[in-house]
Amino acid sequence: MEQINLEVSHLTVTISADRGKIIPVNDVSLRIPAGKIVGIVGESGCGKSMTARAVIGLIRSPGRVTGGSVRLGDRELTGLPPKERRRLMGSEISMVFQEPMSSLNPVMKVGRQVEEALLQHGVCSRKEAKERVLEMFRAVEIPEPETRYESYPHQLSGGLRQRVMIAMAMVCRPRILIADEPTTALDVTVEAQILRLLRQLRDQGTGLLVISHNLGVIAQLCDWVYVMYAGRIVESAPAEELFERPLHPYTRGLFRSVLSLEEGPDTLETIPGVVPSLYHLPEGCSFSLRCPRCEALCEREMPELRELTPGHAVRCRPVEKEALHE
Repeated sequence: MEQINLEVSHLTVTISADRGKIIPVNDVSLRIPAGKIVGIVGESGCGKSMTARAVIGLIRSPGRVTGGSVRLGDRELTGLPPKERRRLMGSEISMVFQEPMSSLNPVMKVGRQVEEALLQHGVCSRKEAKERVLEMFRAVEIPEPETRYESYPHQLSGGLRQRVMIAMAMVCRPRILIADEPTTALDVTVEAQILRLLRQLRDQGTGLLVISHNLGVIAQLCDWVYVMYAGRIVESAPAEELFERPLHPYTRGLFRSVLSLEEGPDTLETIPGVVPSLYHLPEGCSFSLRCPRCEALCEREMPELRELTPGHAVRCRPVEKEALHE
């Protein structure tokens, strides 16, 4: 039986504001097995990054986790005291944030910043820490690691800063790595190098959660994919099956909106309408206002996420009815 490193069940995040309450993460469940790469894909604002922050305990007021659980192995993370949670973050579960330049301290050498992760968790002495950092820099293919160790963030390229962030996240050898848009703003050559590095981490037994709006990255990298829309999972399946046979109208719309070199720009399609405001979601299915297959019941009731074939689940009544009649 496959070992499950991280299991998220019915996770819900609520944010209270002057205009009322919104739920950017609504009843989200997902699994990250050891040695697998799991992807979350969807438009900006759909709840991908908020889900990751809820998993590692970085939701701050006025937001809060109002439901669900996060289990790392046999350990429940939800509700842990802050001190205990901080001990686990970095040593058991780490995150590479979306923008390395804003995540790194601009007035501290990058080598010392990675060292701090080791010292905070008591992994080794300060004397040993530098060699561990240089070893990790070599592992993530940072050229001239001794020179880069003494560099400040602004002296490094975007690709090197991203490698430093991955080194910082992995230096304590966590079981889970969350990477939020790991290739944003990188050129295609550097992107390919970062993707290769993430695959190497997977092959070493690390479980990875990769968040991206880039379907190409998800297709190349992931073993399993969750599609999010307006805070909910609307489809999940093994990556190969999802790309061969997308079921949810939103997933199909996403795939059709990707430019194809074979078909040319004249075939590019768009999803009509816009993502609804979380303050004014439709009463029923969140995608109903944009869906070409919307039925009367879709407008009144939120459908359940149901498994239609082994491992392939979708939140859509018309698709479910169609599957029943096949």
